[in-house]
Amino acid sequence: MSDTPDPRPLSATYRLQLHAGFTFADAARVVPYLADLGVSHVYLSPVLTAVPGSQHGYDVVDHSRVSAELGGRAGLVELSSVCRAHGLGIVVDIVPNHMALVAPLWHNVPVWEMLRDGQTAARAHWFDVDWDALDGRIGLPVLGDTLNRVLAGGALSLDTGRGDEGPAAGQPVIRYYDHVWPVAPGTWREGDDVATVVQRQHYLPACWREGGEFLNYRRFFEVDGLIGVRVEEPDVFEATHRTILDLHHAGVIDGLRIDHPDGLADPAAYLDTLADHLRPGTPVWVEKILERGETLPTDWACAGTTGYDANAVLTIALIDPASAEEVGRSWAWAGGTPWVDDVAELAKREAVEELLVPEVSRLLRLATRVLPDTDEDELRVALTELLVAVDVYRAYLRPGEVPAQASRQRLHEAIERAVEAAPDTAETITSLGRILGDPDAGSTDPAAAYDLAVRFQQTTGPVMAKGIEDTALYRWHRMVALNEVGGHPSQGSTPSAEPLAAWARHQAEHWPRGMTTLSTHDTKRSEDVRARVLAVSGDAVAWDRATRAAVAEAIEHGVDAPTGHLVMQTVVGAGEIGSERLDAYLTKALREAKWHTTWTEPETDYEDRVKQIGEQAQHSGELHDAIKEAVAGSERAIRAVVLGQKLLQLTLPGVPDTYQGTELVDLSLVDPDNRRPVDYAARRSALSRLDDGRAPRDLSEEKLLITTRVLRLRLRLPEALGPDASYESLEAGPHLLGHLRGGRVAALAVRAPHSLEVNEVDEVDGSGEHRVDLPPGSWVDELTGRRVQVEESGLLLAEAFADAPVALLVREEAGR
Repeated sequence: MSDTPDPRPLSATYRLQLHAGFTFADAARVVPYLADLGVSHVYLSPVLTAVPGSQHGYDVVDHSRVSAELGGRAGLVELSSVCRAHGLGIVVDIVPNHMALVAPLWHNVPVWEMLRDGQTAARAHWFDVDWDALDGRIGLPVLGDTLNRVLAGGALSLDTGRGDEGPAAGQPVIRYYDHVWPVAPGTWREGDDVATVVQRQHYLPACWREGGEFLNYRRFFEVDGLIGVRVEEPDVFEATHRTILDLHHAGVIDGLRIDHPDGLADPAAYLDTLADHLRPGTPVWVEKILERGETLPTDWACAGTTGYDANAVLTIALIDPASAEEVGRSWAWAGGTPWVDDVAELAKREAVEELLVPEVSRLLRLATRVLPDTDEDELRVALTELLVAVDVYRAYLRPGEVPAQASRQRLHEAIERAVEAAPDTAETITSLGRILGDPDAGSTDPAAAYDLAVRFQQTTGPVMAKGIEDTALYRWHRMVALNEVGGHPSQGSTPSAEPLAAWARHQAEHWPRGMTTLSTHDTKRSEDVRARVLAVSGDAVAWDRATRAAVAEAIEHGVDAPTGHLVMQTVVGAGEIGSERLDAYLTKALREAKWHTTWTEPETDYEDRVKQIGEQAQHSGELHDAIKEAVAGSERAIRAVVLGQKLLQLTLPGVPDTYQGTELVDLSLVDPDNRRPVDYAARRSALSRLDDGRAPRDLSEEKLLITTRVLRLRLRLPEALGPDASYESLEAGPHLLGHLRGGRVAALAVRAPHSLEVNEVDEVDGSGEHRVDLPPGSWVDELTGRRVQVEESGLLLAEAFADAPVALLVREEAGR
């Protein structure tokens, strides 16, 4: 790749989701359009070999090969060449935390060897297995019933690997439907039945319902099919990163995104090791979920987060303060509890006690070694309360080092909350908490104490994710635009623009190359679904009417009222998307909430009744009419929020990412809905029209215009929008969100549009005198070409928003 030109300086990324239906070759065909759009780097989902048919690539089975389904190494190299020819670089998502453990297992050779040879396998140490828990065996809780019943039913059989591939080909195997497991050498003798052979293996099949007893390996969250990898071991890091690093040093890959670093034994040490293997200056972003008041550890060797924190503060700033109280009253009228923290605590407790039993059991085994004189039941209570009490994904306590002040404070507050919740166990909670903060603090088994401290932190992330993201946010939906990864739903009652300004100042100072984003493959709703909900919620009367209609439908169908409220907001946000998409979303939402139905015990009758409400909301009846009227009455507000949040995101400090297709209005719900095919031909055509000087035909093209104008401006004026550019928040009354970058680029957006007079922006508060303080001189609106003269007294908002509810002003240089 040395003879190809270097890519543009890093200014903006565009995320592409790769799979067999959208390969490297398909991505290459999109590159000319992305270059015209104005991005600097194409940002790819994982590219290594994953489970056959994977739709996302996070279930890696082979780190040594680029996915053949995507086009193989040659296809990736060709994509990089096409990108280079158009001035673009490539960022790749990598998955250091886990590998796939799903049928057929022979796709994952290291796992296959471990199952065949047990702890003596050459790569057994790759995997985070508690071998002592099952006397040297690894549990596989995948059976439909207990092992004895499955054996009695004849579902397990012995075979010689006929028709299998890889290490299974022609070798003795045990079969169970789609599952194929190896037979250890010398353990299948003439005349042996399958029950005898199974008992001689290094693995122990068990019923899927017995996971709490038999599952003894670290998982990704509660997913049995993803096994933890110990990249903290130097040879494991080298083996699992060799291909990616080779591609990087060959000039094919220019940056990396790290999936779930909080699952690793030591995230900071991992990032240090990775940095040592990369070319100087290579950007690395971490998928880090930051909670309220939390900031990224300053000692991490990375460019910043993937942007959920930016999305969270921007959403809060876009809420209309005038209607926030009424939105809360409507939620209460729908039967919703006022405090999301109570819902989150209950959901986290359920996650600890039901979903993450194997992880807690492993912690308990360690705790009994660390505090051998303490009652086991009391230790279990103490661990449960501490896991529930930690209010961040990870406290970043590094055993053997003095913890940072923020980490000490997080742990101290968690201990206090745990003691308050279980005062009878206060002494044990305090003792455990002391060891978690300092494994050398009086433990009789220092090795176990160290392991406990590390594994406890590897478990708090799954507790947060499964308790809050994947449960509480599906139960508590006062206003669903806030129910997002890394979001802060409780702040909807006291919206403010100040958190956005504070975040931006911190980003500019500490993480100027951190990503900003509005939509990802993991967001619960696309940016434009959230924008529609935010906009309509500003009309308190219409919101209340829609809520009451939704509750009435819920009562009529025998559904709880808060669920009716969720259906209403979903249709407000996504529009009339059809039964198939809406039904799929509602099914997932209900099962994730785990109140009336679950994935393992679905109550389809209840689900069908909820779907009927969705059908009514889309087609006819009082709820349909209330939603239609609310959306129609908020058309101007929807336009303002859709365009405003995009403009602000693209101009905030950091590197803006655009998720595939969202340069146009995209009304997608949670995955897999947000991974539908993107019509790039339509986008190319629309961009061509705009570049020919024609006016946008609709809101989608207005959004595209903003996207391409800002992205191109970032390339043209890096001194104003790049990592060294200054940031200044702009204020001018309650209806402006804006900032000045590099003293030269001003991004202005209307805030709380429903509170404005219907026709005149300059009637804000009846004064018409609100001005935004900009440097005097001649400015040009990049969106319209209109020139604006700013006087010493500033710029009237009425003039700034004369053409649209947003403005992208660039100060002309003297003499031009």
